[in-house]
Formats: sequence, C-alpha cells, structure tokens
Amino acid sequence: MHEFITLQLGQRANYLLTHFWNIQESYFTYSEGEESPIDHDVHFRPGIGADGSETFTPRTVIYDLKGAFGTLRKHNALYELSEDLVPGQGLWDGKEVIQQQTQIPQSEYQKNLDEGLPAPQLTSETVRYWSDYNRVFYHPRSIVQLNDYELNSRTMPFEDWVVGEELFNDLDKEHDLLDRDVRPFAEECDQLRGLQVFTGSDDAWGGFAAKYIDRLRDEFGKKSIWTWAIEGGARVQRHQQIKRDLNKARSVYDIASQSSLYTPIIDPPRRLPSTFNLDLGSEWYTSALITSALETVTLPSRLRRYHDFEAALAGDDAMHRIFELQSTIVQGGPDSAKQLDEAQGGTESKIQTKFDIDFTYDGLECDNSHIFNQIQVYRGINPNRVDHSTPTHDIGSVRRQRHYNSEPMLQTFHTPLQFPLLDSFPSGMLPTSMPDAGISIFAGLTSSSRTAGALKDLEKVAGRMIEVDEREALVNGLGEIRESYESGWNSESDFDDD
Repeated sequence: MHEFITLQLGQRANYLLTHFWNIQESYFTYSEGEESPIDHDVHFRPGIGADGSETFTPRTVIYDLKGAFGTLRKHNALYELSEDLVPGQGLWDGKEVIQQQTQIPQSEYQKNLDEGLPAPQLTSETVRYWSDYNRVFYHPRSIVQLNDYELNSRTMPFEDWVVGEELFNDLDKEHDLLDRDVRPFAEECDQLRGLQVFTGSDDAWGGFAAKYIDRLRDEFGKKSIWTWAIEGGARVQRHQQIKRDLNKARSVYDIASQSSLYTPIIDPPRRLPSTFNLDLGSEWYTSALITSALETVTLPSRLRRYHDFEAALAGDDAMHRIFELQSTIVQGGPDSAKQLDEAQGGTESKIQTKFDIDFTYDGLECDNSHIFNQIQVYRGINPNRVDHSTPTHDIGSVRRQRHYNSEPMLQTFHTPLQFPLLDSFPSGMLPTSMPDAGISIFAGLTSSSRTAGALKDLEKVAGRMIEVDEREALVNGLGEIRESYESGWNSESDFDDD
C-alpha cells in the first residue's frame, strides 16, 4: 500500500474535506466480487470498533477551534467510550458541581442518517456546521479541538498569522503534536507515501500550518507533502484585505519551499459561469464547488491503475511546485468530447489555458503566460473521443523528449468514473442533464509564469506594510521564488533540496 495521512486545519479546510470524505465513502462497494476503481487504502485505515467489528475510517487529523465541530462527537457509534464515567471516581470526595454547555441540536439530516431513513434535502439554512452534512465515522484520534480560541470570537479573533505560530508552539511544547496526533497514524501504514495538508493561508491557520509543515518535513524527510492553501475570495474592507495579503505572503514564503505541491485556492472564485447556481455566502456551497475540482484532479493518486502521479507533479526538474487549480464542467455525459474541444478553443496544443473556473489566480490573465507543467484529468469523458489520450509508450521517454524540445511538461489521465452528486451536495448547483449519473469534469493542475505576477503583488504589499526586522527576509525570499516562475529564467537552486 502507498498511504496518505491528511491534516485538516480550520473551518474552510473542514468544510471542504467533509465533502471530500463523503465522496470517498460513496466509492466503497459492498457486493461480492465487485471491485471499486478506487484504492481505499490510500486514505482509509482499517480498525476494530468497540463491539469488535471491523471498521474503515479516514486516515486524517481534524483540527478546529472551540465551538466549530457542531454536533460531531469525538466518540461515535463505532468507537463508544469504554471507560466508566461514574462521577466521583477520582480523588475528590466532596460534592461535585457539573457545568455543561447547552448542547447543539442535531440536524434532521444527521438524525435520518442515524435512523437509516431517507435524508432530507439540505439547504444553506439547515447547514450550520460542516458536521451537519458529514456522512462518515472518524476515529476518536482524528478529532482535535483547540480550546484556546473560539470560533468567530470578536474578543480573540484567530486572524493574525503570528497568532497561529504562537498557538502551535504552545501546544507542541505541551503535547508534541506529531507524536500525539500524527505518529499513531503513520505507524499503522505499510508504506507511507506522503501527507496532504488543507489549511487556511490568509489567517492564523497559515502560521499554524507553517510551523506544522516545518516539523513534518524534518520528521518525514523526502515524503511528499501536498499543501492546499485556502484563502478568502469575498470582498472585504481595505485594512482586512491588507492583513490577508500579508498572511498569504508569509504562507507562500514559509510553506511553499517545504511542500512538494503548494496550491492556493480562492474560496469562492469571483468569476463563475452563469449556468452555475451558488449561494456565495454559504461555505457549504463554495466548498462543494472547490471539491468538484480538487477531488477530480487528485483522482489519479487513488485510482488502482495509475502509479506515477508524483512524477507528473515533479515535472522535468521538480523546481516549480506552486500550482494553479482549474476546472470545466462538461455537460452531455461521456460522449461530450466535442463540446470540450470547442470550449477549449479547438487549439491543436494539448496544453490548455481555457477553463470554466480558475480557483487560484482568478482575474490574472493566462493567455500570454508561459506554462512549465500541466496535469490534466478527464473524468466521465470517453478518451476515445478526445485526442489527448495518455500515450501507451514509455511516459518517461515522452517527458524527456518534451523537455529536450523546450515544450511544457504534460501528462493526462482518464477515468470513466463520474463525479457523484450525493444528497450531502448542494442540489442544482452545477449544470447537468443527468444528475443521477453524476457529472463529467475536466480539471487541471498548472504551473505557469502567472505565479510570478501573483508573487510580485505580494512583494509590494510586504514591502510597504511589514515591519523592518522581517521585511528584508520576506521580500527577498518572495523575490527569489518569483524569479523561478518568470519565463526564461532558469536556476538549479531556487528551492532547497528536501
């Protein structure tokens, strides 16, 4: 097996990953002799429940603030508390006064799931927390509540990057977070393949993640670390936007060089097709849209037939690690390749720059950008109808030839598996004529010179707003990374070797 461990840091990450785990759970097959195209061992771990039955739960650690988990309990039907909870069994013999917070009422959706009844249709109003639409059980070790800060607190907001750094340092000093939270999952793996980290990047979670990933890199050496850095896309007041940009600048500088993949994700993107039906004020909606692209573009890492996804990410020199996430919803089902070709402009080049949605650099034009590397994933689209099929001969040879010809690195993946529309997914959000069959999606991960433009903007903000003692290191560091994404610039040393 080649397993991944997942870390979920904060509200935006947990909204997104709840959709992700629901989809992974939907791929399980239960009929004898029926095999799923998905290798579940990549992200799920076997275990034994409280009643001795076999369990299969996500190999993930979920961090969030006090009050953010909703009705999700640390222990559930699979792993009930085994210790005796009789009051007064400790050393105190006096009278006890037990104070409990008012319990959050369980949503109708969760009640029906527990009782095995048909689930009611969810809406923005009925989804109060990410746990309200969760369909999977987690191991108790996966649930980690950080009680130092409370969700949406105005007196102690969890917004400044430095606050996240300090929180990690305090918790790590007290508990050693890697030993307590990550190592138990790592020791269960037969052959750990890597870790994927989902985190906010423009708030305090960016600082928390930077310290965490620094520890992960020291501990796991050359293992893959994929960082999905989520940033707010809603318009805010100027002083708030400046704070966000400074947090993003610090996140890129500290995290990108430690990651095998670093992908900024705007939640939500500002430019959406008119055929989409989103409630942009609902994280349930916006995270579902992101999941449709992210789950698609990472699908080859879980498919049984593919084993070279990391090589595709590395490109020709493993130097360009900052990627852009893009996708196109393809209507018409498996035989809609002609529509896809038309949407992409009918270009002869296999590299694509035309997508319905740009989740990373929404607003930065890409027509004149130089592309270093691109990974394309076609799901639910018949590859025989698309002239972009992965070559049957040696892929390494093809990549070397492209490098020799100064062409962008490119690898395509195809699967007939469509994106499933579950009852936990917003109804009618994406355009489709066959909702019961799922959705066909074309998604891409692209490394291009557009990153240089985005980093230049962050450099300007950092140069004006950062304090003097930090300014030089941050601005120079961002400049070094930027130079490696400027078309025609070449170096062997812009990132440290891991």
